[in-house]
Amino acid sequence: MAYSAWFQCIHGCPGRYSLYDVIYQCPKCGGLLEVAHDVEALKDRSPAAWMQLFEQRAHTTQWPYGSGVWGKKEWIVPDIDDDNIVSMYEGHTNLFWAERLGRQIGLPDLWVKLCGNSHTGSFKDLGMTVLVSVVRQMIAQWKPIQPVACASTGDTSPSLAAYAAAAGIPAIVFLPRGKVSTAQLIQPISNGALVLALDTDFDGCMRIVQEVTEDETIYLANSMNSLRIEGQKTVGIEIVQQFDWAVPDWIIIPVGNLGNITALGKGLLLMRELGLINKLPRLVAAQAAKANPLYQSYLKGFREKVVVKAQETLASAIQIGNPVSYEKAVRVLQQFDGVVEQATENELANAAAIADRTGMYTCPHTGVALAVLFKLVRRGVIKGNDRVVVISTAHGLKFTQFKLGYHENTLDDVEAIHANPPVYLPANVQVVRDAIARRLDEMAQ
Repeated sequence: MAYSAWFQCIHGCPGRYSLYDVIYQCPKCGGLLEVAHDVEALKDRSPAAWMQLFEQRAHTTQWPYGSGVWGKKEWIVPDIDDDNIVSMYEGHTNLFWAERLGRQIGLPDLWVKLCGNSHTGSFKDLGMTVLVSVVRQMIAQWKPIQPVACASTGDTSPSLAAYAAAAGIPAIVFLPRGKVSTAQLIQPISNGALVLALDTDFDGCMRIVQEVTEDETIYLANSMNSLRIEGQKTVGIEIVQQFDWAVPDWIIIPVGNLGNITALGKGLLLMRELGLINKLPRLVAAQAAKANPLYQSYLKGFREKVVVKAQETLASAIQIGNPVSYEKAVRVLQQFDGVVEQATENELANAAAIADRTGMYTCPHTGVALAVLFKLVRRGVIKGNDRVVVISTAHGLKFTQFKLGYHENTLDDVEAIHANPPVYLPANVQVVRDAIARRLDEMAQ
């Protein structure tokens, strides 16, 4: 049976639109679009058959199915030509048993999904492979697209630049000047993107890129474009698959523009609709206290969308005050009995440091998720026998200045209680031995 997918309005306006059309919002009401699939057609395979197919593809080198995204092609963009797919074999990131950290907080079944172990160092690759592949097919169909463009707080731009470079498509990225890490800035520069550093914040960059992409020759690559969500939804599917198709009790994810939690829920709901799972986990959206519009809305029962002026936060990738995917995220949270919680700068920095001392190397956004986890465990919301997955969205190596600042105790609003600066000593054996002895005594106490 042929599988198909299309865009439709999240508000239920009539009309279906091709995934290969340049369209981002409903032409009738202006609402966001979402990708819908012919679920009845997908039901031609049994749940067991889908599981078997996905397991086989997880170990293949057959193009493009070895990718963690394109191994689920029928659930993503089923009719795209394989020759137009642009993939770095993204996905299949490891699910790390955080055994030592879990013991410390009384949660022995704690896992961290290391999405930063990806080509550009973040989970954004999961969505960008889909978007750039569809653009490549659109160009092959003689659509007048020239470059692809995005606004970014640091991780979207490297991903877009890398995949566009692999496809031979020009890329333009809009960054808030001075608000991304050096590693995040140099990635799109190295991949040949036109990098525009603007004197504004992410929300200001987002306003400009939306105006620029009104020209249909420039294609919008931000998460308000639902193609990105299709790739990112595989993270939830992959987590369940890695647990031998068992569903965890909780999944905690740091959120900013809210595309990631939307995607997480979308993948899990499709699994349930097709019978691969029969229950849903509870989802937790973790926000930085300095950029917490979803948290403030949650406190009001989601009766209204709250927009804030995002303050500067160490978790720069989620420094967003007006999230584009708000409506989609709220719908997901309500379906998953979701929780929204926030973390201060002090909490997120120390949570990241605690995790690092158990062998991880966490980005500040993962620090937000971990700090929220610690709070929910202390309150008894998350129980000691629950299976919990924290999604780590980026690699810590992209945030060296954050790490260095913590261990030098120079971060604003942070008391670095786990700082571990280097010890500078003369080249004297006895002095070295004394320093070693002092450290061993400290560790024994």
